[in-house]
Amino acid sequence: MNSALDSWQFWAILSATFAALTAIFAKVGIENINSDFATLIRTVVILLVLGAIIAATGQFQPLGEISSKTYLFFVLSGLATGASWLCYFRALKLGNAAQVAPIDKLSVVLVAVFGVIFLGERLGTANWLGVALIAAGAVLVAYKA
Repeated sequence: MNSALDSWQFWAILSATFAALTAIFAKVGIENINSDFATLIRTVVILLVLGAIIAATGQFQPLGEISSKTYLFFVLSGLATGASWLCYFRALKLGNAAQVAPIDKLSVVLVAVFGVIFLGERLGTANWLGVALIAAGAVLVAYKA
């Protein structure tokens, strides 16, 4: 029998919860600081926490055993993450968290589209309906009446 720790759904829900807390904490914290500098502070905290986790659990892997393809795609992923964080913090500095976060979550829609285009993933009619509803929901939540 699988435990919750072996479930992708469990980890995805935790990810969503922490992402929501990220928006709330960042909105409060960014009030009197430049958004780019705030991103730097956040990145340093993440590096320190991940370093501690890797050290504590013995998960370090020899760098020479990692393929150049893996390095390339993690560098690209890191650059995209950095750009996303910079844009996200700038948006939080300028807008309301309750409006910024739903637009940021349009990434779910883009992942579905990019997954089909670049990874050859297949989505059925119900999946595409869900993607459309997520897009519409994000826009409606962000809409300021």
